[in-house]
Amino acid sequence: MIGALYFLILVFYSLSVLGYFIDFMQNNQKVNKAAFWLLSIVWGLQLVLFLLRYLLLDRLPLMTSLEGMFVYAWILVSVSLVLNRILKMNALMLFINAIGFILLAISMIAPAEDISPALASVLITEFLIVHVGLLLLSYAAFTISFVFSLLYIAQHKLLKKKKWGRWMDRFGTLSDLQRNAYFASLTGVPLLFTGLILGMIWASVTVGEIPWFDLKIVSSFLVLIVYGVFLVQYRIAGMRGYSLALLNTAAFLLLLINYFLSSVFSRFHIW
Repeated sequence: MIGALYFLILVFYSLSVLGYFIDFMQNNQKVNKAAFWLLSIVWGLQLVLFLLRYLLLDRLPLMTSLEGMFVYAWILVSVSLVLNRILKMNALMLFINAIGFILLAISMIAPAEDISPALASVLITEFLIVHVGLLLLSYAAFTISFVFSLLYIAQHKLLKKKKWGRWMDRFGTLSDLQRNAYFASLTGVPLLFTGLILGMIWASVTVGEIPWFDLKIVSSFLVLIVYGVFLVQYRIAGMRGYSLALLNTAAFLLLLINYFLSSVFSRFHIW
Protein backbone atom coordinates (compact mmCIF):
# COMPACT_ATOMS: atom_id res chain seq x y z
CA MET A 1 0.00 0.00 0.00
CA ILE A 2 2.67 2.49 1.05
CA GLY A 3 4.91 1.45 -1.84
CA ALA A 4 2.07 2.07 -4.30
CA LEU A 5 1.45 5.51 -2.80
CA TYR A 6 5.11 6.45 -3.16
CA PHE A 7 5.02 5.35 -6.79
CA LEU A 8 1.82 7.27 -7.60
CA ILE A 9 3.09 10.42 -5.90
CA LEU A 10 6.27 10.37 -7.98
CA VAL A 11 4.39 9.81 -11.23
CA PHE A 12 1.72 12.46 -10.66
CA TYR A 13 4.22 15.00 -9.35
CA SER A 14 6.45 14.43 -12.39
CA LEU A 15 3.50 15.00 -14.71
CA SER A 16 2.52 18.12 -12.78
CA VAL A 17 6.02 19.59 -13.10
CA LEU A 18 5.88 18.76 -16.81
CA GLY A 19 2.61 20.66 -17.08
CA TYR A 20 3.92 23.71 -15.26
CA PHE A 21 7.01 23.74 -17.48
CA ILE A 22 4.86 23.71 -20.62
CA ASP A 23 2.66 26.44 -19.13
CA PHE A 24 5.78 28.48 -18.31
CA MET A 25 6.99 28.25 -21.90
CA GLN A 26 3.63 28.55 -23.64
CA ASN A 27 1.32 30.34 -21.18
CA ASN A 28 -1.29 27.63 -21.74
CA GLN A 29 -4.20 27.82 -19.30
CA LYS A 30 -5.51 24.35 -20.16
CA VAL A 31 -2.16 22.81 -19.32
CA ASN A 32 -1.96 24.94 -16.18
CA LYS A 33 -5.33 23.63 -15.08
CA ALA A 34 -4.30 20.02 -15.71
CA ALA A 35 -1.06 20.57 -13.77
CA PHE A 36 -3.06 22.10 -10.91
CA TRP A 37 -5.35 19.09 -10.62
CA LEU A 38 -2.43 16.67 -10.84
CA LEU A 39 -0.77 18.62 -8.04
CA SER A 40 -4.00 18.43 -6.06
CA ILE A 41 -3.89 14.64 -6.38
CA VAL A 42 -0.28 14.71 -5.16
CA TRP A 43 -1.36 16.80 -2.16
CA GLY A 44 -4.08 14.29 -1.29
CA LEU A 45 -1.80 11.27 -1.71
CA GLN A 46 0.86 12.90 0.46
CA LEU A 47 -1.72 13.51 3.17
CA VAL A 48 -2.92 9.90 3.01
CA LEU A 49 0.67 8.67 3.20
CA PHE A 50 1.39 10.92 6.17
CA LEU A 51 -1.67 9.58 8.02
CA LEU A 52 -0.80 5.97 7.21
CA ARG A 53 2.71 6.42 8.57
CA TYR A 54 1.24 8.06 11.66
CA LEU A 55 -0.92 4.98 12.25
CA LEU A 56 1.91 2.55 11.55
CA LEU A 57 4.49 4.31 13.71
CA ASP A 58 2.06 5.42 16.43
CA ARG A 59 3.72 8.83 16.39
CA LEU A 60 3.84 11.88 14.17
CA PRO A 61 6.30 11.14 11.34
CA LEU A 62 8.30 14.30 11.99
CA MET A 63 11.14 12.96 14.09
CA THR A 64 13.82 12.63 11.42
CA SER A 65 15.20 15.09 8.90
CA LEU A 66 13.81 13.04 6.01
CA GLU A 67 10.35 12.90 7.56
CA GLY A 68 10.54 16.64 8.04
CA MET A 69 11.58 17.03 4.40
CA PHE A 70 8.49 15.10 3.31
CA VAL A 71 6.25 17.46 5.29
CA TYR A 72 8.24 20.43 3.96
CA ALA A 73 7.51 19.28 0.41
CA TRP A 74 3.82 18.84 1.31
CA ILE A 75 3.71 22.41 2.64
CA LEU A 76 5.25 23.68 -0.60
CA VAL A 77 2.59 21.79 -2.56
CA SER A 78 -0.11 23.32 -0.34
CA VAL A 79 1.26 26.83 -0.78
CA SER A 80 1.62 26.45 -4.53
CA LEU A 81 -1.98 25.25 -4.84
CA VAL A 82 -3.16 28.38 -3.05
CA LEU A 83 -0.86 30.67 -5.03
CA ASN A 84 -1.99 29.11 -8.29
CA ARG A 85 -5.49 30.43 -7.55
CA ILE A 86 -4.39 33.84 -6.31
CA LEU A 87 -1.45 34.71 -8.55
CA LYS A 88 -1.10 34.05 -12.25
CA MET A 89 2.67 33.61 -12.18
CA ASN A 90 3.59 30.45 -14.06
CA ALA A 91 7.31 30.94 -13.38
CA LEU A 92 6.64 30.95 -9.64
CA MET A 93 4.63 27.75 -9.88
CA LEU A 94 7.29 26.00 -11.93
CA PHE A 95 10.18 26.81 -9.60
CA ILE A 96 8.28 26.13 -6.38
CA ASN A 97 7.22 22.72 -7.60
CA ALA A 98 10.63 21.88 -9.05
CA ILE A 99 12.08 22.48 -5.58
CA GLY A 100 9.22 20.58 -3.96
CA PHE A 101 9.71 17.64 -6.30
CA ILE A 102 13.42 17.41 -5.45
CA LEU A 103 12.72 17.57 -1.71
CA LEU A 104 9.99 14.97 -1.99
CA ALA A 105 12.18 12.66 -4.04
CA ILE A 106 15.00 12.87 -1.50
CA SER A 107 12.65 12.14 1.38
CA MET A 108 11.17 9.14 -0.43
CA ILE A 109 14.28 7.46 -1.80
CA ALA A 110 16.01 7.50 1.58
CA PRO A 111 13.29 6.36 4.00
CA ALA A 112 13.66 6.59 7.74
CA GLU A 113 15.27 3.82 9.74
CA ASP A 114 11.95 2.55 11.05
CA ILE A 115 10.90 1.38 7.59
CA SER A 116 11.59 -2.30 7.05
CA PRO A 117 14.49 -3.27 4.76
CA ALA A 118 12.03 -5.09 2.49
CA LEU A 119 9.91 -1.97 2.02
CA ALA A 120 12.99 0.19 1.55
CA SER A 121 14.17 -2.18 -1.19
CA VAL A 122 10.78 -1.97 -2.90
CA LEU A 123 10.81 1.83 -2.75
CA ILE A 124 14.29 2.02 -4.25
CA THR A 125 13.28 -0.37 -7.05
CA GLU A 126 10.14 1.63 -7.84
CA PHE A 127 12.19 4.81 -7.73
CA LEU A 128 14.51 3.33 -10.35
CA ILE A 129 11.52 2.32 -12.49
CA VAL A 130 10.18 5.88 -12.48
CA HIS A 131 13.68 7.22 -13.25
CA VAL A 132 14.12 4.93 -16.25
CA GLY A 133 10.53 5.43 -17.41
CA LEU A 134 10.86 9.22 -17.44
CA LEU A 135 14.12 9.03 -19.38
CA LEU A 136 12.63 6.69 -21.98
CA LEU A 137 9.62 8.96 -22.41
CA SER A 138 11.94 11.93 -22.90
CA TYR A 139 13.94 9.99 -25.48
CA ALA A 140 10.72 9.21 -27.34
CA ALA A 141 9.73 12.88 -27.33
CA PHE A 142 13.16 13.92 -28.60
CA THR A 143 13.00 11.28 -31.34
CA ILE A 144 9.67 12.67 -32.53
CA SER A 145 11.15 16.17 -32.45
CA PHE A 146 14.10 14.95 -34.52
CA VAL A 147 11.80 13.42 -37.14
CA PHE A 148 9.96 16.73 -37.53
CA SER A 149 13.27 18.56 -37.94
CA LEU A 150 14.45 15.95 -40.43
CA LEU A 151 11.30 16.48 -42.49
CA TYR A 152 11.88 20.23 -42.24
CA ILE A 153 15.44 19.89 -43.55
CA ALA A 154 14.35 17.61 -46.40
CA GLN A 155 11.52 19.91 -47.47
CA HIS A 156 13.72 22.99 -47.15
CA LYS A 157 16.31 21.47 -49.49
CA LEU A 158 13.66 20.40 -52.00
CA LEU A 159 12.13 23.86 -52.03
CA LYS A 160 15.52 25.47 -52.56
CA LYS A 161 16.03 23.21 -55.56
CA LYS A 162 12.51 24.13 -56.72
CA LYS A 163 11.42 20.53 -56.57
CA TRP A 164 7.89 20.52 -55.32
CA GLY A 165 4.61 18.88 -56.09
CA ARG A 166 1.33 17.87 -54.54
CA TRP A 167 3.07 15.01 -52.76
CA MET A 168 4.86 17.58 -50.60
CA ASP A 169 1.58 18.31 -48.85
CA ARG A 170 2.23 15.10 -46.94
CA PHE A 171 5.18 16.79 -45.25
CA GLY A 172 3.18 19.65 -43.82
CA THR A 173 4.27 23.27 -43.95
CA LEU A 174 7.72 24.30 -42.78
CA SER A 175 6.25 26.35 -39.94
CA ASP A 176 4.11 23.42 -38.78
CA LEU A 177 7.08 21.06 -38.85
CA GLN A 178 9.23 23.41 -36.79
CA ARG A 179 6.45 24.14 -34.33
CA ASN A 180 5.80 20.43 -33.83
CA ALA A 181 9.51 19.81 -33.29
CA TYR A 182 9.47 22.53 -30.64
CA PHE A 183 6.47 21.08 -28.82
CA ALA A 184 7.97 17.59 -28.82
CA SER A 185 11.20 18.92 -27.31
CA LEU A 186 9.17 21.02 -24.89
CA THR A 187 7.69 17.78 -23.59
CA GLY A 188 11.01 15.98 -23.49
CA VAL A 189 13.05 18.53 -21.52
CA PRO A 190 11.12 18.39 -18.20
CA LEU A 191 10.85 14.61 -18.47
CA LEU A 192 14.61 14.38 -18.90
CA PHE A 193 15.21 16.85 -16.05
CA THR A 194 13.00 15.03 -13.54
CA GLY A 195 14.43 11.68 -14.63
CA LEU A 196 17.98 12.92 -14.06
CA ILE A 197 17.11 14.31 -10.63
CA LEU A 198 15.60 10.98 -9.59
CA GLY A 199 18.59 9.14 -10.99
CA MET A 200 21.08 11.20 -9.01
CA ILE A 201 19.14 10.73 -5.80
CA TRP A 202 18.92 6.99 -6.46
CA ALA A 203 22.68 6.87 -7.08
CA SER A 204 23.40 8.75 -3.85
CA VAL A 205 21.49 6.09 -1.90
CA THR A 206 22.58 2.93 -3.70
CA VAL A 207 26.17 3.89 -4.55
CA GLY A 208 26.74 6.13 -1.55
CA GLU A 209 27.57 9.23 -3.58
CA ILE A 210 26.55 11.11 -6.68
CA PRO A 211 29.16 10.33 -9.37
CA TRP A 212 29.16 13.83 -10.84
CA PHE A 213 31.98 13.08 -13.27
CA ASP A 214 30.50 9.86 -14.60
CA LEU A 215 30.42 10.26 -18.38
CA LYS A 216 26.76 9.22 -18.60
CA ILE A 217 25.69 11.89 -16.13
CA VAL A 218 27.85 14.60 -17.70
CA SER A 219 26.62 13.84 -21.21
CA SER A 220 23.00 13.66 -20.03
CA PHE A 221 23.20 17.15 -18.59
CA LEU A 222 24.90 18.31 -21.77
CA VAL A 223 21.94 16.94 -23.75
CA LEU A 224 19.58 18.78 -21.40
CA ILE A 225 21.47 22.04 -21.91
CA VAL A 226 21.51 21.76 -25.71
CA TYR A 227 17.78 21.06 -25.85
CA GLY A 228 17.25 23.94 -23.44
CA VAL A 229 19.13 26.20 -25.85
CA PHE A 230 16.90 24.95 -28.66
CA LEU A 231 13.76 25.85 -26.70
CA VAL A 232 15.11 29.27 -25.74
CA GLN A 233 16.11 30.03 -29.32
CA TYR A 234 12.65 29.14 -30.59
CA ARG A 235 10.49 30.64 -27.87
CA ILE A 236 12.44 33.60 -26.51
CA ALA A 237 14.89 34.58 -29.25
CA GLY A 238 12.28 33.95 -31.95
CA MET A 239 14.71 31.97 -34.07
CA ARG A 240 13.22 30.04 -36.98
CA GLY A 241 14.45 28.27 -40.05
CA TYR A 242 17.05 25.84 -41.28
CA SER A 243 19.68 26.64 -38.63
CA LEU A 244 17.25 25.87 -35.84
CA ALA A 245 16.38 22.54 -37.45
CA LEU A 246 20.10 21.74 -37.63
CA LEU A 247 20.49 22.62 -33.95
CA ASN A 248 17.69 20.22 -33.04
CA THR A 249 19.26 17.53 -35.21
CA ALA A 250 22.62 18.05 -33.52
CA ALA A 251 20.92 17.76 -30.13
CA PHE A 252 19.45 14.41 -31.14
CA LEU A 253 22.81 13.14 -32.38
CA LEU A 254 24.25 14.11 -29.01
CA LEU A 255 21.43 12.16 -27.39
CA LEU A 256 22.36 9.09 -29.44
CA ILE A 257 25.99 9.42 -28.36
CA ASN A 258 24.82 9.74 -24.78
CA TYR A 259 22.67 6.61 -25.10
CA PHE A 260 24.99 4.29 -27.00
CA LEU A 261 28.56 5.38 -26.29
CA SER A 262 28.77 7.04 -22.89
CA SER A 263 27.37 3.94 -21.19
CA VAL A 264 30.48 2.04 -22.28
CA PHE A 265 32.60 4.32 -20.11
CA SER A 266 30.10 4.69 -17.27
CA ARG A 267 30.89 3.14 -13.91
CA PHE A 268 27.38 1.93 -13.13
CA HIS A 269 25.08 2.53 -16.11
CA ILE A 270 24.30 -0.38 -18.39
CA TRP A 271 22.55 1.81 -20.98
